[in-house]
This record gives sequence, structure tokens and C-alpha cells, in this order.
Amino acid sequence: MISFSPRRARIARCLAIAALTSLGASTQAAAATQEEIESRLQALAAQVQVLRDELAALKAQNAATAARAAAPVNAASMTAPAAAVAAEERKSVDWFGYGELNYQRPTDDSSGSTADVGRFVLGASYRFDDRTRLVSELEIEHAIASSEDAGEIEVEQAWLEREINGSTFAKLGLFLIPSGMLNESHEPTRYYGVFRNFVETAIIPSTWRELGVALQGTTTSGVRWDVGLTTGNDLSKWDAGSTEGIESPLGSIHQEGQLARAGDLSGFVAANYTGIPGLGLGASLVGGDISQGQPGFDNNKLALWEAHARWTPGAWDLSALYAHGHISNTASVNLRLVGNPVLIPENFYGWYAQAAYVAELPNAWTLAPFARFERVNTASSYAFIGAGLTPSALDAQDVTTVGFNLNIAPGVVVKLDYQSFNRNSGSDRIDVGLGYAF
Repeated sequence: MISFSPRRARIARCLAIAALTSLGASTQAAAATQEEIESRLQALAAQVQVLRDELAALKAQNAATAARAAAPVNAASMTAPAAAVAAEERKSVDWFGYGELNYQRPTDDSSGSTADVGRFVLGASYRFDDRTRLVSELEIEHAIASSEDAGEIEVEQAWLEREINGSTFAKLGLFLIPSGMLNESHEPTRYYGVFRNFVETAIIPSTWRELGVALQGTTTSGVRWDVGLTTGNDLSKWDAGSTEGIESPLGSIHQEGQLARAGDLSGFVAANYTGIPGLGLGASLVGGDISQGQPGFDNNKLALWEAHARWTPGAWDLSALYAHGHISNTASVNLRLVGNPVLIPENFYGWYAQAAYVAELPNAWTLAPFARFERVNTASSYAFIGAGLTPSALDAQDVTTVGFNLNIAPGVVVKLDYQSFNRNSGSDRIDVGLGYAF
């Protein structure tokens, strides 16, 4: 025999009465007006919906009771079951990561071809409570890291975030500087081409991270703003005998949170607007004294600013960026470095313009052919230190890149491009890459 609880029996009776009432109403339909019939049906529908809601709530309550009864009993659940459940929900680690593999073949000399596991990155985030979380990333570059190999193992990010209110957050730790479009969004699925563009690697070093504290907020009009105080570059790390400073002036003197000198701090401010669908506009400024109180260095101020725009009308993806850097009071430092091949530039800059078209393919694939032109000058001028001693400014390097990104699954991209260099055609090359992010 099937037994019913009093509440379930009441619901069953009400449903039966509603059904009988509906039947009675149908037998009297000939005598009733159309308005009366519609009124009765609406009333009956409301009653049935209320009964259905009560029945659903009763089922949910019974299921929860059964689950608690089947769960193992322990001291924590007996003393504070609600707190234990909340703690268990918080204690979950979210894993993420990305990686890129590439093949590079110079068009004039195949002996210089290389294949490389460019990056392998694993990240984890952990939420301590509804307002506090940790974000971290560990990166391996070039597959093997040792004293005899070219690879590196590095902590790319390690910061704590605390929500102040629904639109403002505080950040403390090792985090990426919000400069340009690539530095914070550098996974291979987020940019066109096998390798990151030259402007946002040579002028804005990628990935640029510092130890510090920052505030981030958003507005209802579509503006995200960032301000922060961090460790800065260390000009005393400049190696005048190496070409590293020519490749990236700031990249050669960054500290990356490794026993970073902090006698002088730097700051940043950034704003990005996305209030109009398909349009993104942004700018940032990073500055501070980078002499770090070291002997022979005094009041060497860095100012790096950039502005960028991105527009995605339909299947098109159009973007452009300009960045300019300046280091003050380099003359006295360069006087001590005279005779070395690479002195410290006073100014450096770069810009690019890029266009891509994202075409939908069968099986949810997308093909995005693109073209990019960029101009980079890592030493556009030097401070005057005397006739015959002041280095000449470098000629700008123009790079044209054409190719495509083929997305074969969510988070998986195959890339192919050709790069042409105006200052040295011997550097022209074909690149093939595979990237993923999850």
C-alpha cells in the first residue's frame, strides 16, 4: 500500500478538486459566456501552479533529507554542518594554463631553423571566501631549465585579490602591469601570429610583472581603471657589452620579483573603455625612478606611455597601438660606459596596425587570415655626451607579418605566418605554431 504524508495528501486532493472543477466548468460551457470561461480557466491555472510549486518544494525537501541521512557522520558535520559545507565549497582549486610550440625557418638559410616548446604554463586560483582569492602561474620556457640550458622556470604571477565592493578590487603580490593589449592577455589563443608582436615585447616587455599593490575598478559606463605602486626597473642592471638592451631596453633591466631592489618605487595608471559593443579604447602610463639608489645612478626617471584601440565590426578585427619610452639623466651614466657597444637610450618607441578577418568554418572551426605592420626603434635618440661620443640613433625596424590563425577547438589554435624585415632581409622567416589555453 502506498502511504501519503498529510501535506502530500492535501496537495493530491486539491489537484483532484481542480480537475473535477475544470470538468464541471466544461459541462456548463454552453451556458457560460466566453469571458466567464476565460476567467474561470485563469483562476484554475493559478491554483494549479501554486500546488505544483508546493509539490516541487516538498520533493526538494525530501531529497535534501535523504542526502543528509546518507552522508557519512563526522564530528565536524555534527557540530557545524553549515560551516563545514561552506568551507568545503571554498576549498576548491581552479586549474588553468596555456602553452605554445613553434617552428621557425629563415627563408635564406634553412640551417638556422629551430623547433621549440616556447612556453608551458600551469596556473591555479584558490578562493578563500566570497571576497578573497589567490591567482598564481608557474611557467617553463624552452622545455628545459638548467645552468647549461636556455630555458627558465619562473613564477609569472602570484597575487591576492580582495573585493572591496562589487566594482572595486585590491591586489597585492606579483602581478602583470596593465600596459598595452597583450601583457595581461598573452595566451597564444588571444593574439594573431605565431609569436607576440615586436612592439609589445621590445618596447613594452612581455610579460612585464612587478611586486606591488594595486586597485582595479569598473564603472557602469564601461570603463575599467587601474592604479598601482610597484617595484620598478633597475638601471644598474644595464649590460653595455650585451645586445640585450637593444632588443628590449626595459626587458633587459626588469626585476621580475627576484630579490628586487626597492629603494625607488614605480607607479602606473591605466584606463580601458568598452562601453560601445565592438569597440575598445585604452591608455596607460608607467613611471618612476629606476636608479634604485645605486652608486653612479641618480634621478634616472622612466616614463612609458601607450595608447591603443580595437574595433571588431562583424567578422573584422582591427587594432592599433603606439608606445613611447623615455629615461632621463642618462648622460652621466653613459659617460662611464663609453667604449662599450650598447649605451642607454634616452628615447625608444614602437607602433603597429593590424587587421584580421574571422571566418566561420564547418565543425565550429574558425579561420582568421591577418596582416600586421609594425615599426620599432629601441634607441631613437641618446642624451648628448659630447661630439664623437654620443651614439647615433638607430634606424627604425619595420616588420610586416601576414598569416592566419586556425582555431580547431575551443582553446586550440594552429598558426602560420611569414615575417619580412626591412633592415635585414636575411631575417625573413616562416613560422608555424600550435597554441592552447584552458
